[in-house]
Amino acid sequence: MRCPVCRQLGTMEPIGVPDLQLTSASGTQTVHAGHRRCPNPACKTHVFVVLDPQDNSVITSYPPEVIDFDSTNVPTKIVEALEEAITCHANECYVAAAIMVRKTLEELCADRNAEGPNLKERIKALGSKVVLPQELLEGLDDLRLLGNDAAHFESKVYDSVGREEVEVGIEFTKEVLKGVYQMSDLLARLRGLQTQQTP
Repeated sequence: MRCPVCRQLGTMEPIGVPDLQLTSASGTQTVHAGHRRCPNPACKTHVFVVLDPQDNSVITSYPPEVIDFDSTNVPTKIVEALEEAITCHANECYVAAAIMVRKTLEELCADRNAEGPNLKERIKALGSKVVLPQELLEGLDDLRLLGNDAAHFESKVYDSVGREEVEVGIEFTKEVLKGVYQMSDLLARLRGLQTQQTP
């Protein structure tokens, strides 16, 4: 699993305490519960896990596993909003996560001085402020609607905002942020390598 603190993928290590075998009152379901720690020597975070005894897969964990997010070069307010969305998602608070994805878009527009009377217009204005593939720019409006539906009680669509919708929203937002804040740095590093190799 992915460590909820250092976010590295790895096989969590037992810490010498035997797992418990727990069976439901009806006797129809059995799980194993135990303590593990992150194998990353710089982390060693303690994680409590509930495992399926059939294949040893993780049913749930605490702290919960989180979606990975590289925040390199991304402004603090945007990082904080998306990390809150990721935390809400990990704790199965999907409506709150969708609202925080929308807040991430608001912060992105504010950072790039994309102005307008509402988020729809600010997203349109963002298209002239950043260089992104057209598909990502068009997808931003769908993200706005996901957060909008989650935020407005009258829409009743918030009832259908679940894990899959939020996961796609977060992954899409990560790609947008990568395009806006990280691709130019990656390109500069690549060109720097080419300069070093040119005689």
